[in-house]
Amino acid sequence: MSVPDRMDERLSALGLVEAQRMAEALFAGTATRGLVAPGRSEREASDRIGDLARDLFGTAAGLPGPIVRSGPHTLLPYGPAAPDRVIGEDDVVVAELGSVLAVSEVAFASTLVFGQDPAKHRLAMDLPRMFTACREALLADSRLTGGRLHTLLLALAAESGWTVGGWHSGHLVGADPSADVRGARPAAYICAENDRPLRRAVEGGWQAHWILEIHLVDGSRGFGGSYKRLLDLV
Repeated sequence: MSVPDRMDERLSALGLVEAQRMAEALFAGTATRGLVAPGRSEREASDRIGDLARDLFGTAAGLPGPIVRSGPHTLLPYGPAAPDRVIGEDDVVVAELGSVLAVSEVAFASTLVFGQDPAKHRLAMDLPRMFTACREALLADSRLTGGRLHTLLLALAAESGWTVGGWHSGHLVGADPSADVRGARPAAYICAENDRPLRRAVEGGWQAHWILEIHLVDGSRGFGGSYKRLLDLV
């Protein structure tokens, strides 16, 4: 393994943190401006978020797919092609904002809830709570494997009455989050098959950095929510 350039490594990590800060600012601006709202289509809301990104940061990437999903579309983990949909008065909405920024490989998602459904509001609160629990588990155990963290998230979800959507709950920065389980390399994902510590060096000797992707669903009621952030960098 080659000797890493520590200055380059630190700058890369700082770039990831800054990109997440930008995504958080974009989400806050989206919420305060009401860009995602009942009566608007997912595509219209996505376009408005892209416009705001250009206003705030002067750049927006070509989007690989819709960045706003609502209602039953929130059951989908990565927003594959689906017919445009008008956001309803009692919908859960997932905003995927990492792809709108052309500056990094950071994935970022947050969940909004409209209406008064207590289960949907509980989902929105459970997502960051479970993220914090997973981050604390990593901080407490330097040998924590991807498989053990995935198992922890499955247990936390089950205790709260949710199901974890998808076969993994996160990935190395730079790995394809939409990869099929059959062709994926387990060591690059937070999944049951990953028996390697998350805190380790990767190719080039750099420290591995991870994105935790929590996707909780209620299949019987037809909605879900997502929360994606950098796991090991703050």
